[in-house]
Amino acid sequence: MSRILLADDSPHAQRMGERILREEGFEVVSLTDGETVILRLPDVDPDVIVADVFLPGKSGLDLCRHVKGQKRYPHTRIVLTAGLLEPFDEEEARKAGCDAIIKKPFEASAMLAALRPLIQNAQEARGIFADVIASATAQAPPPAARTPVPPTPPDPERV
Repeated sequence: MSRILLADDSPHAQRMGERILREEGFEVVSLTDGETVILRLPDVDPDVIVADVFLPGKSGLDLCRHVKGQKRYPHTRIVLTAGLLEPFDEEEARKAGCDAIIKKPFEASAMLAALRPLIQNAQEARGIFADVIASATAQAPPPAARTPVPPTPPDPERV
């Protein structure tokens, strides 16, 4: 099952996006700001990120630059979203590394038409880049996997 990270600070956009994606059988993780997206990337490890260009904290453009600059996420595709009346520079979005742009409000067929090839591409890339992803993940062991420091023996003079 493909995992999609949906990042939008609009509750309405989140509900619509979740409904469309879950009805198609995708696992959806929804977040409301760019800082949280960056913090959750390692545990979510999405195939696709659908992010509002104007997220609080880190913008969708910032997320693109961050994800595309990480060796751990060569498979992750990024779709930026913006409202019909929200002006943003689509050329700048492409330069930041976004793979597609979707206008809001979400329309199911348009959203799925944009996402399906990206999801397939992401899954294929997971296989191709499996060694790269594994080595990037192995570079920093999780806190629980680190060797514990032995306790300091009690000071005999204080006992």
